[in-house]
Formats: sequence, structure tokens, C-alpha cells
Amino acid sequence: MASSKPIPCGPCKEGKVNTQADIWCYNCDEGLCSTCSSHHKRIKSSRDHKTIDIQTYTSYKPPTGLIKSECEAHSQQFNLYCPSHLMPCCDECISTSHSKYSERTSEVDIKIKQNGESEKILKELQLIKSFGEVTVVNTEISLKRQTSVSREAQIELQEQSNIENMTMNIETTIPINISKLISDIICLMDGRVIVVEQMGKVNLLTSDGKFEKQLPISGEPWGVSQINLDNIAVTSDNNIEIFNMKTETVTKVIKLNEPCTILSFSNNSLAVGSCKDEIRIIDLEGNTLKSMQVESKSHLFHIVYCKDGVIYSDYHDKTVYCVNESGKKIWQHKHDLSGPRGLFVDTYGNIFVADFGSGSVKVISKDGQNSKILVRKRGSRIYAVVYLF
Repeated sequence: MASSKPIPCGPCKEGKVNTQADIWCYNCDEGLCSTCSSHHKRIKSSRDHKTIDIQTYTSYKPPTGLIKSECEAHSQQFNLYCPSHLMPCCDECISTSHSKYSERTSEVDIKIKQNGESEKILKELQLIKSFGEVTVVNTEISLKRQTSVSREAQIELQEQSNIENMTMNIETTIPINISKLISDIICLMDGRVIVVEQMGKVNLLTSDGKFEKQLPISGEPWGVSQINLDNIAVTSDNNIEIFNMKTETVTKVIKLNEPCTILSFSNNSLAVGSCKDEIRIIDLEGNTLKSMQVESKSHLFHIVYCKDGVIYSDYHDKTVYCVNESGKKIWQHKHDLSGPRGLFVDTYGNIFVADFGSGSVKVISKDGQNSKILVRKRGSRIYAVVYLF
């Protein structure tokens, strides 16, 4: 495609949300952000779709000449069509290879089907042939396609938007050999897991919980968030380090004027929490876009930045808050919480809460009005909840 213009996430754009795509799906012919891509992989009709990362797609230069108008054998223009062989022909083709097929049609449609490489309908070529005269008629065809993926996603959206339909079961328990307190944990798009020890090591685990390596992050790390397929952001002391997972190097250091704890990435910006009940929205160049003071009896150790605003948990006040980008409170939820910590927001806006005090995982509706306990493990302390790709 060879374009530097950002590609939006198709499903998010359909919902009037501006999110840049991280993945391109050839079958759906649209971009997908990391969240939509994860659901795309789970849906039965789309889990086997051919996808590539968006950087590879935008740098791809399609081959020219996919539609040929000239006969390779005789170097003549196609102006005839053989209905028996279902192929365009030049005058020489008709006289040498197709002469016994004398049947001609007065109007012929040649449709170029989806190519396995570009997955697009390239042209609609219409040839009209009559014995005395050749007339070419150009027609424009408007195609409005609704894929089975989008239809199934709409059905899933209707079901999952109602938290009363949700269930959760603990399928397996994977022990992690980490003795220190865990300050943050995320699941990467490739299924691996990053576990940050509180002011300690940043550990990379396999999808089944086995230690793979320690990432070379300096200082005293606390929070981590994935930016795209290759890059993560890690808070450490007064800095945010952008770390490339492929090259295993720190590519950028964003310096802040105060210690930062947790962070969350959305729409090309980072929401960063500090110990002073302040949440800052900054871009990837380190520019502060917005700064908001919020109410919290606890340090800001757990936040999620999403299209509806910023959601954070207050462990000591036993409350989950949602504020807009100006810091104005949209809603708060207290019902049946005993010490909320880790948070996760799904595609539909539902908020999953690791309630440390009760050893349970709760889901709160998008508007903060309703909630439901999905799983409770008595005697346990659940610190974080993440989405596994």
C-alpha cells in the first residue's frame, strides 16, 4: 500500500471512536486496534483470517498489472470474448484457438474476483461485442459489503453489553515464581505476559506462565502498558521508558517532573498516574495534553484510559471512579467492593475489577450503575485482572 497516513480501526470508527489500527485483516479489508483484534481472533468466523501488523501493510507496494488488457501470446488488445472458454481474446486468438466456438454474445460481463494477495475487487470490466462494431461501456458499481464478522460481532455486542449474561470460570491456575509484590501485569498481543515487580524487575513470561527473560528497564519500574505490537511503555522513577520488544532496547525516555506510578495507553496517548492524586494525559513525545486532579484516599496505582474517559480504583475508599479528560466525575461505584485494585475495560465498555479485599472479580456496567460478581475465590487475594489474547 505504501502510505504514511494513519489507518483507523474499522470497528471503532463504526462506533464513532477514533482509534488507530495496529493490525490489518485482509479478509475483512480493514484495520483493527489491539482490543478489536483480540475479539477478532476469538470469533469463530474470523479467527483464521489472514492478518499482518499495520506497519508491514502500509509499507507494502502492490504489484502493477494485475488486470491485463493485452494478450500475452499475440501482443494484441483484448476486444473479443469466448463464452465457451470464459476468457477474453484478441483477434488472433479467435482465428487460431477459438474459431470453432462461433457463438458470440452481444454483452459480456467480466468480473474480477477477490485476489488472494490484495483481497479487493480491483475493477469491473464490461465489454460489449457486436459483429459490425465494438463499443466499450464503462459502468461504476457501488459495493456495500457486510461481512459475517461484523454481523457476528453485532450479535456478540448485544449479548456482552448486558453484564447479566456474563459468566466466568477459573479454568486453570498457573503458579508464578515471583516472591516480591507485583505492581502491574499485562498480557501482550502475542499471548506472552509481562509482570512488573514493585520497584523491581520487569519479567517476561510465556503464555503458560514460564519465565522467559528479564527486560532491561532501568531504575525502579512500577507500571506497564502496551502501545502497539512491538512497543511497551514502562514507568520508572520520574520517567516513562518506551521499550521495543523486537530489538529489546529503550527507544525513548520521557522525563516527568515527579514520580509516576501506573499508566494506560489509548488513542496514541498515555494516561499517567502520580502519587499526588493527579492524572496526566501525555502524547508519545512527552507533551502534556491535559492534567487533572482527582479525589482518592489511596495512591493512584490502578487506572485504565479508554474512550469513555479515565477509570481508576481507590482501594481505601472501596470505590471505582470514572472521570472525563477534564477530571469531572462521570460516575462512582461502591456497591459490594472490599478493596478494588486491578482494572480492565473490554470493547463494550464493561469494567472488570480485581477486588482484593473479597478475593473476587466483579464486572461493572459501562455507566457504573450495575455490577455482578463473576468469580470469587475465598481465602485468596486477587490483585489484577487482564485480558488474555
